[in-house]
Amino acid sequence: MANHYDTGYKELFSYPEFVQQLLEGFAPPEISELMDFSTLKLHSGNYITPLFEEKFEDLVWSVQVNWQGATQEVYLYLLLEFQSRVDRTMPIRLMHYVACFYDHLLKAKATTPGKGLPPVFPVVLYNGNPRWTAPQDIYDMVQPEPPAFLKPYQPHLRYYVIDEGAYSNQELAQRHSPLSGIFGIENAATSWESLQQAVDRIVAIIQADPHKPRIDPIITRWVKRHLQRLGAGVNLEALTSLVEDKNMLAENLENLVKRERLEGHQQGVLETKHNSVRKLIALTEMTDELIAEIEELSVEDVERLRAETRH
Repeated sequence: MANHYDTGYKELFSYPEFVQQLLEGFAPPEISELMDFSTLKLHSGNYITPLFEEKFEDLVWSVQVNWQGATQEVYLYLLLEFQSRVDRTMPIRLMHYVACFYDHLLKAKATTPGKGLPPVFPVVLYNGNPRWTAPQDIYDMVQPEPPAFLKPYQPHLRYYVIDEGAYSNQELAQRHSPLSGIFGIENAATSWESLQQAVDRIVAIIQADPHKPRIDPIITRWVKRHLQRLGAGVNLEALTSLVEDKNMLAENLENLVKRERLEGHQQGVLETKHNSVRKLIALTEMTDELIAEIEELSVEDVERLRAETRH
């Protein structure tokens, strides 16, 4: 199975403020509004799953929830799903992971069968390009739908999915949190210009945040990893703070934008030449050598375009 977590995101969600931003900004408000985020506590997510014999390192947090005058501890099971495709077996995986987590709690004496198992809120954070379409409850995978007398005996486990790419720039801007800025950078990977705008936005968010000294280095590390993955080729060694080094980073990104525009212009010019060659091939008896001279292309390029026109 492919790695389902990213080092940068794993670090981000090891800090309670980013878990809070995730839940407050992207989880159902009827759930997040009940949570006392001052009680967030990170737990070990490392355990061996007997089915796959693999060690999973998803993030598990507990948080106290106030419900109808009572306080109860709820576990947040955060699965980081960073694959390029939608995994339609996710309901099965989540049921297995949660079952293994409960087994882990029992073996660690965190609870007993007599005391009962704590509630779990499973969340899948996904950043792939296709929108998430997998079933969100394992019951939905039971096909055909069982008759009424069998329905009570079918498994149920529903997870909540946060699909980063499903949020528009306007929706992310309304949240105005450092995490929404990170999602904006992820979604801007289609062009250097959109990435530059997303980085400018997150710098402004950090500058206005009362916890700037704490979150600036965390997000800076994430951005550096992200730029490395994109192959930006900017001077990352000197980048230690998005706020303090914003001018240096802006200059590097502006150079990438100029290069992108130049490459786009050159591609446009080349496509115009290719269209002219196709017309000359179709409408005249000119030789490939003469067409190549007129359009300032190589003879090989003209021969290739002539072969494509024949097909």
